Amino acid sequence: MPQLRLALNQIDSTVGDISGNAEAIVHWTRHAAEQGAHLIAFPEMVLTGYPVEDLALRSSFVEASRQALTALAARLDAEGFGEIPVVVGYLDRSTVASPRLGQPAGAPQNAAAVLHGGRVALAFAKHHLPNYGVFDEFRYFVPGDTLPVVRVRGIDVALAICEDLWQDGGRVPATRSAGAGLLISINASPYEQNKDDSRLDLVRKRAQEAGCTLAYVATIGGQDELVFDGDSIVVDADGEVVARAPQFSEGSVVLDLELPAAGPAPSGVVDDGLRVDHVVISEEQVPPYEPELTGGYAERLDDDEEVYSALVVGLRAYAAKNGFRSVVIGLSGGIDSALVAAIACDALGAANVYGVSMPSKYSSDHSRGDAAELARRTGLNFRTVPIEPMFDAYMGSLGLTGLAEENLQSRLRGTMLMALSNQEGHIVLAPGNKSELAVGYSTLYGDSVGAYGPIKDVYKSSVFRLAEWRNRAAAERGQTPPIPENSITKPPSAELRPGQVDTDSLPDYPVLDAILAMYVDRDQGAEAIVAAGYDPELVAKTLRMVDAAEYKRRQYPPGTKISAKGFGKDRRLPITNRWREEGLGR
Repeated sequence: MPQLRLALNQIDSTVGDISGNAEAIVHWTRHAAEQGAHLIAFPEMVLTGYPVEDLALRSSFVEASRQALTALAARLDAEGFGEIPVVVGYLDRSTVASPRLGQPAGAPQNAAAVLHGGRVALAFAKHHLPNYGVFDEFRYFVPGDTLPVVRVRGIDVALAICEDLWQDGGRVPATRSAGAGLLISINASPYEQNKDDSRLDLVRKRAQEAGCTLAYVATIGGQDELVFDGDSIVVDADGEVVARAPQFSEGSVVLDLELPAAGPAPSGVVDDGLRVDHVVISEEQVPPYEPELTGGYAERLDDDEEVYSALVVGLRAYAAKNGFRSVVIGLSGGIDSALVAAIACDALGAANVYGVSMPSKYSSDHSRGDAAELARRTGLNFRTVPIEPMFDAYMGSLGLTGLAEENLQSRLRGTMLMALSNQEGHIVLAPGNKSELAVGYSTLYGDSVGAYGPIKDVYKSSVFRLAEWRNRAAAERGQTPPIPENSITKPPSAELRPGQVDTDSLPDYPVLDAILAMYVDRDQGAEAIVAAGYDPELVAKTLRMVDAAEYKRRQYPPGTKISAKGFGKDRRLPITNRWREEGLGR
């Protein structure tokens, strides 16, 4: 059978940095060419970054993408790579109107192109457009209506974009009808816990449906709240894994494949009404050679390491892509700020992490000591600034009591962190977790201040588990575990009044998190949660807290999304809302 050396470039790109992304494409094309690649593929919308959101509605941005694509094709040719077909994702516009979708000619498209010989040899748009979770592609794009097939070295290669695999029909069965020997899908598929298993199952299934080898190339890195884990995969027509790339690591998978020779050029209309767009780039097969490159198989990270890695990559990308070099964190000695500090040190280096202990008269000696011990273990920059004098000044003027007195302490700390941010140029990291955000157990303009919330999509019970994993991983490497054991084992407390612990106001976190997972993540109502065995009064109380805290969550900073339904674009509920799931009006 004909042979083909395929290069899948699993790389990061930055939204809006078209010139920088083009440079990365040239760099990795050069790398693949040096390894003798015959066909090179990059991820979805790699030229513009993904997702571009409302930038897609700006004609100036669309035109910049189109011009950059043309210039990229010419540059690759000028640098000696013009004879290697390169698949590149970019932002395009339609040339015809789509009356059924209410879109005029010129509407934007999530597109890809095959660059060859200094020009765009073939271009096509994504056929299936996702419109769930964080995706709003029907808002922006019109779908493509072709099955793109390029003949490379005597092999017909069909092309698809991300959602074209996730939905039934369309380009996958059309690939079989067209008789292609290889299907390449370019992707910008965000990370979610446990998604690697479903992703692999999907790729295997689609390869069998397409009747050919399937190569899935994905992006890595982070964009605002999204993080991308790569995990590029190649499977054969029987669904057996041929190669798999590492997670959260930029690089190139280069492998030798034996694929069926192309038959008569496919044409006409195939499945889902797709019109075959067939372009011949090279008919001559590669002279037979001894296969050398297998692409390798990277072992999967275990569940806790995978989530922790996502949190590190998400923070690192947010800081780097927005020009931030250092962060400041309020260190209470508790588990949340300790885990955020460990993540920050791993993401940015301890020299760029600044911790501030801000004790009040209610702060325990062990909490002060735990904060200092964390700083000693990690090597981050550390200082102590008591808030008691400021607190006394406020109290002397206002005479606050109860919750107002408690929240004042948190707001003083938030003000101090923002002052240090302004003075020294750090961004503030908010340490709130998903459990606290869900029930409103945070103080507006206090512990909620910040530019980024690294663990805002991590339930409290998972916070403990990740901290234990991080310490265990350090010990296995012969390193100092970063998080003091006392921060993990002591009862969680905001320490805003004498003897306070979280369970004064909240149920035990394993119970709370189980209820929240059903209500927040799976949209199950009170009746279903009670039927699962949870106390009706506790369920009603918890759901009331979640509903009442929507206005707080809207004001919380962005943070890395790791679940199928994080607070933000995934979960969109009205602030003004009198519906109560337990059947009680307001």
